[in-house]
Parts: sequence; C-alpha cells; structure tokens
Amino acid sequence: MSAASAATPPTRRAVLRTAFTAAVLAGTAAALAPVLRARRPRQTLTPAPLAEEETYRGRHIAVDVAGVRIDGRPLHVMRRADGSYLSGINHFQSYATPLELARAAVDELGTAQLAFAAATHHG
Repeated sequence: MSAASAATPPTRRAVLRTAFTAAVLAGTAAALAPVLRARRPRQTLTPAPLAEEETYRGRHIAVDVAGVRIDGRPLHVMRRADGSYLSGINHFQSYATPLELARAAVDELGTAQLAFAAATHHG
C-alpha cells in the first residue's frame, strides 16, 4: 500500500456503509437490552407462614393451610401472579400476606359478619 492511497478520503459508499452498520448495531442493542435485563435472576417470593392466629379489633383471624377465616367464617382469598393476595371484600387492592388481607377485610366489614359459603346445588 502506498502513502498516496492511504491519504485518500473515504468514498461516499464507505461512509454510508459505516453509518448503516452503526445504525444496525445500535438498533440491535436497543432491541436486545430488555431481553438481557429480563435474564437477571428475579427476586424469589417466599410463601407466607402456614399458621397464624390473632385477635384484631375484637375479631378472631386465623390463617392456615385451609385458608383464611374471620370469626370461624371463611374469607375467599385469591393469590395474584406477583405473589400478593386479594379478596372479594376489596378486590381492588392487593396485600403482601394473607394476614394483612384479613386485617383489611375486618376494617372493611366493620360489625358485619362474613356469610358462610353457599351450599352448591346439584340437581
């Protein structure tokens, strides 16, 4: 290679090719960034303790393997995909543990009682 050929300015084609390659690499990096971030280990959710009982505002709350009960009556509890809990008493707000959910249900119920689960009709 001679000194004269090394000193020639880049052609328009070479400049466009370099710019196009840089744009492709930047676009690929932007597209792959969320995928690579998602591969990081996620925080593991620990299950709630299996048995808890307490009296809250004069109501007996029991949380165990069988479910959540307030004064012996079952509270329908649903587990969300993110590990939190919600109930039919207030299905617009979720809680970190079933016990927190039961306390919120007691607050919402006031002096009212939960209804016993309706018997299913087979016929």
